[in-house]
Amino acid sequence: MLFKQIRIEKLRRQLESSAMSARLAKGGHLIDRDSAFDFSFNGRRMSGFAGDTLASALLANSQQLVGRSFKYHRPRGIMASGVEEPNGLVTLGAGEFLEPNQRVTSIDLFDGLAAQSQNHWPSLEFDLGAASDIVSKLLPAGFYYKTFMQPRAAWERFFEPLIRRAAGLGPAPKERDPDTYEHFYAHVDILIVGGGLSGLAAARLAAATGVRTLVVEQSRYWGGRSYVDTARVDGRKSDEWVEETIEDLAELEHVQLRLRTTATGVYDHGYVLALERAADQGLTKAPRHRMWRIRAKKIIMATGAIERPLCFGGNDVPGVMLSSAVRDYVVNYGVSPGDRTVILTANDDAYRTATVLIEAGLSVPAILDLRPHSEGELANTARDLGIRVECAAGIASVVGRRTVRGVRVCSSAGEGATSDEIECDIVAMSGGWSPSVHLWSHCGGKVRWDERLAIMRPDRGNPPINSQGLRLVYPAGSAAGELNAIDAIQDAETAALALIGDLGLRRPMLSAIRVDAVAEQAPMAAWLVPNGLTKAGRSKAWVDFQNDVKVSDIEVAVREGYESVEHTKRYTTLGMATDQGKLSNVNGIALLSRTLGTPIGDVGTTTFRPPYTPVVLGAIAGDARGQLFLPTRKTPIDEWHASNGAFWEPVSAWRRPYCYQNGGESIQDAVNREALKVRMSVGILDASTLGKLLVKGPDAGKFLDMLYTNSMSTLKPGTCRYGLMCNENGFLIDDGVVARIDDETFLCHTTTGGADQVHAWMEEWLQCEWWYWNVFTANLTEQFAQICVAGPNARDVLEDLGGMDVSEGGLPFMRWKAGEVGGVEVRVFRVSFSGELSFEIAVPSNSAMEIWNAFLDVGRNYEMEPYGTEALHVLRAEVGFIMIGDETDGTVTPQDLGLDWAISKKKRDFIGKRAQERAFLVNPNRLRLVGLETTDPEVVLPSGAHAIGERRNVHGHPEMTGRVTSSYYSPILNRSIALGLVERGHKRMGEVLQFAVGSDLISTKVVDPKFYRPGAGN
Repeated sequence: MLFKQIRIEKLRRQLESSAMSARLAKGGHLIDRDSAFDFSFNGRRMSGFAGDTLASALLANSQQLVGRSFKYHRPRGIMASGVEEPNGLVTLGAGEFLEPNQRVTSIDLFDGLAAQSQNHWPSLEFDLGAASDIVSKLLPAGFYYKTFMQPRAAWERFFEPLIRRAAGLGPAPKERDPDTYEHFYAHVDILIVGGGLSGLAAARLAAATGVRTLVVEQSRYWGGRSYVDTARVDGRKSDEWVEETIEDLAELEHVQLRLRTTATGVYDHGYVLALERAADQGLTKAPRHRMWRIRAKKIIMATGAIERPLCFGGNDVPGVMLSSAVRDYVVNYGVSPGDRTVILTANDDAYRTATVLIEAGLSVPAILDLRPHSEGELANTARDLGIRVECAAGIASVVGRRTVRGVRVCSSAGEGATSDEIECDIVAMSGGWSPSVHLWSHCGGKVRWDERLAIMRPDRGNPPINSQGLRLVYPAGSAAGELNAIDAIQDAETAALALIGDLGLRRPMLSAIRVDAVAEQAPMAAWLVPNGLTKAGRSKAWVDFQNDVKVSDIEVAVREGYESVEHTKRYTTLGMATDQGKLSNVNGIALLSRTLGTPIGDVGTTTFRPPYTPVVLGAIAGDARGQLFLPTRKTPIDEWHASNGAFWEPVSAWRRPYCYQNGGESIQDAVNREALKVRMSVGILDASTLGKLLVKGPDAGKFLDMLYTNSMSTLKPGTCRYGLMCNENGFLIDDGVVARIDDETFLCHTTTGGADQVHAWMEEWLQCEWWYWNVFTANLTEQFAQICVAGPNARDVLEDLGGMDVSEGGLPFMRWKAGEVGGVEVRVFRVSFSGELSFEIAVPSNSAMEIWNAFLDVGRNYEMEPYGTEALHVLRAEVGFIMIGDETDGTVTPQDLGLDWAISKKKRDFIGKRAQERAFLVNPNRLRLVGLETTDPEVVLPSGAHAIGERRNVHGHPEMTGRVTSSYYSPILNRSIALGLVERGHKRMGEVLQFAVGSDLISTKVVDPKFYRPGAGN
């Protein structure tokens, strides 16, 4: 046992000593070799440096295999170095810090980082799910549309559980996220997305105008690929120019620079969302992510370009990488992905990778160029370094499954494989570069196919525009399709000057930037390398690496009739992976074009939608979590309620007193006492939660006539009218009293839960349909408190308080007036929701407690008491008043509730008018509002109880002919009462119905919904 432990310890030390065997002795300008970090991958301890990404640290530890593909569970390795990475998805942390589907290329290494690979069982190296790859012929594109049909009983018990278990990649977190997130708002004149050479060239000009400028860059360093690709700018090394430019911009107060900030979406009117990675996972004291909500007058899109892969046999084997990524890892991180690299290219850029590898002391056995000729400066430099360059050559297939061991060479013309086999451990491929047009497309920009450069580039003739018809987004540099450094910077300056001119700003007196860069030959439009193997072999050329979409899958989709690019995408899942087609879309479109025999430009593109990169849900929520997820809204009198025995009830987002319990009385006793106090003397209610919407403008009356079923334009200033509001289908959605303030101003009262919705409803119609009407709206719900004094002695209380004539002649029913009550400026509305004499007093919120206490002081002479929402409901039900949300459920019209009197017969139109004339809404058998009295007056029907009819449905059960909408015990009537909707209810007065309550039937008589008439001798 002792010797075994010694051997284990020796092996552990050997592993640790070789943990960074792929780290180069020199290079890596982004890392700090004096600051080492420990981290783990699948439980294996590894080391990296500050400045590493998780991807570079894994490669430095010779960890090429990082995951399994979604469909066939094929081995996958790191392919890219940026946000386009399709394979390297891991789960970070554990427990409360668990976070799945994080891209290794976007994770900055920190000490103690723990990562787990995903989508395999039982282990990454041995995955039983790989059995699906063995039977891949049985699982072609779209197979799920044709299988799982029979036997039908197997779907619920076998197929669905199996599919659900296989779905997804990483495990969903189960514990509460302890990290914090925040939102930040910014209003700028110019937003520049991208901090590479093009973005900084544009920022230099924008900053010189003196306007507010914000520059965001998704990586943690400025300059983009300038350090790796080594152009000279203004006679200096590009990285030196970048450093000086950033220093100059940072000194300007009107310029903001943000690293690690990704613009995830561009929306209408210059609205941009950007995610800033402010801190590492687990630093709970600081916000981890910051969501920027940006309003910009103009946007420069300098988002760069993404290198395309090539399709050939075995192009998914770990060790097959993008050429630019290999170069990035060597130069930026001092990491060698492999010792022997074969380069496959269709453009000059990949030759830069060959030069970098040779200079780092690594081997490049061959460069296979798909083009017939390659005589550019970069190619000749590679030849001068002794590198074998083969033109018109490609890769027939990759030797190896879990790692690259070599490649078989073939002619790019497709004559078949040769006997030439080259030993290597890395394949660096480059199919060209695709402008990153996602943000351009988010807000409506169109793209076009450039045949010469073989790219989809922004169509500047069809740009996104703002509400004034002016250009909103300006593509710049390689994002605009100018891939050479000289052309890119010149294009960025041109775009910036055009933007400055469109803003009406003076052109900056700055000289143009001089750029020295190597000229490049035209690229070749290469997608599939014909390998001359069997059809089965060719089918293993992959287009979408994460979703396992093969070249043959696109061909199958076309044969099945899915010829539209959008249909092909959904049939094959092409571009639907977490990278959202950043690597696969252009290749997929080109292969679809090839299969259809249609020009690429005619095939079109799929729709790019936000977000550009994934956004964690916590960042979207920001502070809206826990108690702040839906903050409890409180009235200005809330503190008084809390200290005076309020039993709370949630009403929409508000909390309101349900009742006030005195001593040890029950809730029902408290409700009875409060309702009786209003009927017999006087009560006071906090009604501040009612919606108060101001509608103002010359067309305000016309607008409200369209919103309400009755006429509001005929109101005189100082008068009120009860109104109903319906949706387009004719169903009742809100009600309330409308008061006319002056010739152009109305105050619309809504239900508590309807204030925000009705305000949004108003704005939707004004902005989308009647935008030419001169009307403005404002939500004043919280600006004013509303206090209701109701009961036979209500007028006496107001008169004792003094300051306003509230007599019958001074303030008639459905009138309002402004003035002083108790020394406080108020508006008093003579309206009633209880059937009793009632006044609603609107007062500025900061004076609410003052007048509330004043009412309580004078009200003692009349034994006035506060009453809550339940007593209010009892009172309104006793007189047959409806409650939105109780008597309505989205399928009820005003006519169903007997509110025909509130529908104008003179108006030509209102929202919902024509819908209410449809046959099924005028059917005489519809459910109508009635009152319900149980035979036993002590029995209170539960709300929602159904009336059982004599008819039977198709299952032999009794049909339901009605339902209870509101049910209470009435203390003034000393019996239970209920409102309900009953089939032909208005014609069934006196009829006894049976309501099902559990296994019991309760006999109930249909009566008039007005149970009580105040002052009528009830």
